[in-house]
Amino acid sequence: MLKLSEITAPALAYLGDSVLEVCVRTYLVSERGLSTSAHLNREALAFVKATAQSEAMGRLEPVLTEEETLYYHRGRNIGHTNVPKSASVAEYRRATGMEALFGYLSLTGQTARIEELFRIGYGLDAPAAPGGAGRDN
Repeated sequence: MLKLSEITAPALAYLGDSVLEVCVRTYLVSERGLSTSAHLNREALAFVKATAQSEAMGRLEPVLTEEETLYYHRGRNIGHTNVPKSASVAEYRRATGMEALFGYLSLTGQTARIEELFRIGYGLDAPAAPGGAGRDN
């Protein structure tokens, strides 16, 4: 098995992308109560696009530990050649850094920290809307 220090930043980001996807899907199904694939896919885009991840990372940076910051920087500093038209280079780099961070947290078994950072990044600890707004029953 590879040591964590031997895993490349792109590999961490690749893993972190799937970790974030699971966080988003779990949130949408278990907390938002969405049940149709059309609603789930549309709502998931608000979380997984580079611009949204970049914004989330802006909320996360102040609460990261020193080690978490190192892994975020490893991912952020990957040389990108294919940046989507919907994001700037800076946004895409921050999003990739976030993915690398979540990949690192997954490989080190820090599931509670993954959940904590996901909720902080996307501002999910705000009070729920009255009457179950946002559900697609």
